[in-house]
Amino acid sequence: MANQIGDFFGAQKIGAASGMAEHLRKFWAPHMREAISEHVQHGGDGLSPIAIEAIKLLAAEKKGAA
Repeated sequence: MANQIGDFFGAQKIGAASGMAEHLRKFWAPHMREAISEHVQHGGDGLSPIAIEAIKLLAAEKKGAA
């Protein structure tokens, strides 16, 4: 599902990762964001570059808020 969302935002070219991050922030439950963030921390196998970048943006925001 994350790759499909990344494909959608990737078609927009500008701000793809930030757009995807905003979508995940609004529509994914916290436990889903935590799970995918954990997956990215372990390499993110199977995720598109846009998805990985979006997840890293969310992780950076979370660290900044802590």
